[in-house]
Amino acid sequence: MRIRENLLTILIIPVLLTILSLSCKQGFVETPPNIIYILADDLGYGDVSAMNPESAWETTYIDQIAKEGIRFTDAHTGSAVCSPTRYGVLTGRYSWRTSLKQGVLWSWDPPLIQQEETTVGKLLQEKGYTTACVGEWHLGLGWQYHAADPDSVDFSKTVIGGPTSLGFDYFFGITASLDIPPYVYIENDRPTMVPVKYTQNISKYSWWRKGLTGDDFEHEQVLPVLTSKAVAFIDRHMEAKPSEPFFLYFPLPAPHTPILPTDEFKGKSSTNAYGDFMLQVNYTVGQILKSLEDHEISENTLIIFTSDNGCSPEANYTELARYGHNPSFHFRGHKADIFEGGHRVPFLARWPGKIKAGTENHQVVCLTDLLATVAEITDAEVAPSAGVDSYSLLPALLGESEEVVREATVHHSVNGSFAIRKGPWKLILCPGSGGWSDPKPDAPEIGSLPPFQLYNLEKDIGETENLVDQYPEIADELSALLRRYIEEGRSTPGPVQAYVDSENWPGLSWMDIQRSISGL
Repeated sequence: MRIRENLLTILIIPVLLTILSLSCKQGFVETPPNIIYILADDLGYGDVSAMNPESAWETTYIDQIAKEGIRFTDAHTGSAVCSPTRYGVLTGRYSWRTSLKQGVLWSWDPPLIQQEETTVGKLLQEKGYTTACVGEWHLGLGWQYHAADPDSVDFSKTVIGGPTSLGFDYFFGITASLDIPPYVYIENDRPTMVPVKYTQNISKYSWWRKGLTGDDFEHEQVLPVLTSKAVAFIDRHMEAKPSEPFFLYFPLPAPHTPILPTDEFKGKSSTNAYGDFMLQVNYTVGQILKSLEDHEISENTLIIFTSDNGCSPEANYTELARYGHNPSFHFRGHKADIFEGGHRVPFLARWPGKIKAGTENHQVVCLTDLLATVAEITDAEVAPSAGVDSYSLLPALLGESEEVVREATVHHSVNGSFAIRKGPWKLILCPGSGGWSDPKPDAPEIGSLPPFQLYNLEKDIGETENLVDQYPEIADELSALLRRYIEEGRSTPGPVQAYVDSENWPGLSWMDIQRSISGL
């Protein structure tokens, strides 16, 4: 009898454990979390006090996400400037795989994301999420034009190829950064007002380019308006579909220029206008956190806070240094640069009960990883041709594995210069910054600099000692890996994809890449 009982125990317990495991996994999929991305614009690594103990101000609400969740100390954007990074956040692909190989998109540029591409919005719609984008789009729009004047946009007509055609049920926002016209709000696929007046500002911090401006559009009030719209989306969703999940993509227009803190924040940082604006960004994050608390959904919401690139020099680094503040922390360079200050950003995530509070992760991650992460969380299928530069961060978020997720990470500067990072080693395939800090790409001294740079970031976080001559074998390995990532159309495991070739790769021609790969 005892032998039979023991036998039954041996046979039944593993089965019960398997059933329980499957049940838990299925339950996890059946009750997916609400998901919120807050993407700041031009916010530096050192601008978040949770990342920078020497910060001149305290970002209490942003820090709360870190305190109650996880912070990644080696997180990177897909590019050192805006539009390319946003493309990667939504598609899981590096933007240089498209026609956008340098710079950003401008006022009337067509949509960068193609209709057939997988986006995080489409992926989550298919999993039953209500999806919204509130904020700065900056990925191109399909404007329609007056028949009588083909050079003149008809603002009374719908906008084609925007967020509502790329996986978002609702959109309220602006076309690009707050210093690029036209200055109109768009709700879903139509401007809220036909602009007839022009505005411009040339003040030190609060400048914007001359452009058509809607009567309902006031630059100083854009961040508050967008914040209220984001909170209103959560309110409407919880009233209409409280048992269903939502996804909110909230790309802020701040602290990018024009630097326009409202009256209640002026002087609050005791530094300059940029510091004041940073505290307003912090307050905006607090409004989202409060909304989650008011609706009692904090426990089942994954919220991620990050930035689209490093801080812009428009913040006035020299002035901020007098207050002991460095927006780039201890990294070299700033927005637009191939150096760390151009693309290393804060990355904080909170998901109570899933992410352990107060944790820290030091592995290299990229914002392109968000697509695969969300796909794994929701058990969504991603086609082999989609998310080709996206690794799931879920094991790292949950603390289930310390294994390094990425084989290597590709960095890209404003002029299209490449760098590739693997472990502590970073190979830069250009002389100088590739961006806006010295030595600039067009500086006279560029011609006398080594054409490539190799840094060991473990020993030299400031990128001061070029080791390319001492370790040519490492430079060869990394340049060959970059070539494979380009030619195979992906940096993740999977079937080879087509890549967008070019006779003129800005910053470094394709022939130069080939030469560098053949032997530096």
